[in-house]
Amino acid sequence: MKHLSCAEFQATVGEYTIRHRSILDILSKTQEAAARLNRAVTKAVTGCGCVQINATKQALPSDISLRDWRHYVDTHLQGSLCEDCRDIVETEMGRLLFYLAALANTLGLSLEQVMAKEKGRITTLNIFNFT
Repeated sequence: MKHLSCAEFQATVGEYTIRHRSILDILSKTQEAAARLNRAVTKAVTGCGCVQINATKQALPSDISLRDWRHYVDTHLQGSLCEDCRDIVETEMGRLLFYLAALANTLGLSLEQVMAKEKGRITTLNIFNFT
């Protein structure tokens, strides 16, 4: 599969955004797409069972540094997505990316620049970036 740049994706979205050009439509479709992605992951757990969630309080030793937290914090996720669930999650994630790109186009933003700025914030804040 050919590597697709963020700019190429955003340009393609711009070409094919026909029905949802209003900022209000794009905002509501972005929210809907995020909800559908959440639902797809939830169905992988509750419907298929290919992944399980075992959520408990994060157990962090008191004598570790903030930098070492990532080695102790658990995802609470067990298993891996089966082929069917992976396809559904990827589809829903793609739809969310589509509407994020449409939003960027409408607001005159570059997703590549947004990502670059966010990467800069992450690397500047380093371990103090609590996202």
